[in-house]
Amino acid sequence: MLNFKVDTDKCIKCGECAQDCLYGIIGMDDYPFIHEEKEEKCIGCQHCLAVCKTGALSILGKDPANSASIKGGLPAPNQMETLILSRRSIRRYKKEGVDPELIHHMLHVVDHAPTAVNQRQNRLTVIDNPESMDKLREQATAAALKVIREGNLPKGLERTADFLKGCEDGKDIIFRNAPHLLVASAPKDALAPMADCHIAMSYFELLANSHGLGTVWDGIAKAVLTMIAPELLELIGIPEDHTVVCVMAFGKPAVKYHRAVQHSDQDIHRAVI
Repeated sequence: MLNFKVDTDKCIKCGECAQDCLYGIIGMDDYPFIHEEKEEKCIGCQHCLAVCKTGALSILGKDPANSASIKGGLPAPNQMETLILSRRSIRRYKKEGVDPELIHHMLHVVDHAPTAVNQRQNRLTVIDNPESMDKLREQATAAALKVIREGNLPKGLERTADFLKGCEDGKDIIFRNAPHLLVASAPKDALAPMADCHIAMSYFELLANSHGLGTVWDGIAKAVLTMIAPELLELIGIPEDHTVVCVMAFGKPAVKYHRAVQHSDQDIHRAVI
């Protein structure tokens, strides 16, 4: 079932694959092997493939030669720190869209974000076409203004209403004129839908920023799409059995920041046991 193969010409019998297997599915004899009685416990994490120094091991039909090499490809710590420190929420965007190939490449990379027990049930739904985004913008804005004018705003959105009233002046308060939108959702019965979606969206945000794109965690858009006009979720393809966890608008920024901000350190407590 796991299509587990070992190239005996490459295997150096180090046992790293067996030691790193979470559920102890892999054993060591002369060469690594799968315990048949434990085979069904495999979660498909591919740690065994990744930890094999010589690329001797294949599982689930994956050829180690097709995996990205880690050596020399990681950012230096100071580069990673600068990326995190300089990240800004972007609320001013250029009208032009982002190359769809780049968007989908980024989403392919983000698909490697960790999920609970490697279930990978979360879903990222993207609007990669600015014209489609404009249609959603128009419908969402109309729906928001309608409930405000009629006094039917859902309970708990009183503060959001103050922002949404700005739409009456023709401003796009909901999506900030961003040409693209990303919606993270997961099945309601998923093991850890909130964590899975937030991790994936955080990965996307940092990756998008590294490509010179701007992003904003769009809580107002989430409120409109889930509490005011949920029919729009079906329009953009969110499954009925999914919970929308977070929404992010993104695109090419129309603003440039030149330095990081300065935050006072939050309380960090050293555990003493």
